[in-house]
Amino acid sequence: TWVKADAEEKNRSRGIEAQKENIAAAKTLANMVRTSLGPRGMDKILVSPDGDVTLSNDGATILDKMHVGNEIATLLCELSKSQDNEIGDGTTVVVFLSFSLFSHAESLLSNFLHPVLLSEFS
Repeated sequence: TWVKADAEEKNRSRGIEAQKENIAAAKTLANMVRTSLGPRGMDKILVSPDGDVTLSNDGATILDKMHVGNEIATLLCELSKSQDNEIGDGTTVVVFLSFSLFSHAESLLSNFLHPVLLSEFS
């Protein structure tokens, strides 16, 4: 479930709407680090709330410095940190791999396949 925090009220999404919002958050996060990948990867300028500036094209650094509010985006950032701690490389790739799985799940959701049915067939 995803909660949108407004100044006056909180809206809670449920069901397929919440799942699609989580997939959109994963897509946004993957698109942010996508342009930093490869030999033509662009550097990102990150500014912290206290004004510290970081310039990096490392996916682990970008994801570590970001403050995300969505549970799936937080999970992907933690996944990237775990990859960096265990392997030391591939932090951006695990975000893309996860997003790829989410995008395939989105196509299955649009065909009205329930996640429980998918787990029963596997």
